[in-house]
Amino acid sequence: MANLRKLKKEIDYCLEEVVFDCDMAMYFQPKKQEEIFALLQQAVAVRNTLIEKSMNPAEPHNRSLVRKHYAALRAEMADAFGAVCEQLSAINSAK
Repeated sequence: MANLRKLKKEIDYCLEEVVFDCDMAMYFQPKKQEEIFALLQQAVAVRNTLIEKSMNPAEPHNRSLVRKHYAALRAEMADAFGAVCEQLSAINSAK
């Protein structure tokens, strides 16, 4: 990882992508707005949790542990936002 700033930007970028997809889903399926809005709230909660974890590594003075912490955080970010996208896909595919 290059630095913490880039990690936080990546987290925000993932949230922006989810927000855009949810906005498009609301536009094309206005009957499912409540479900999609709940999913948006979940995505924002995921973002806030990830930002908080990125600001508080377990052992800030041990470079090796900090790198492992950020690598695990990147994996968690991919899994969490991937799950949100899968839920959005399930909402969109349901009739």
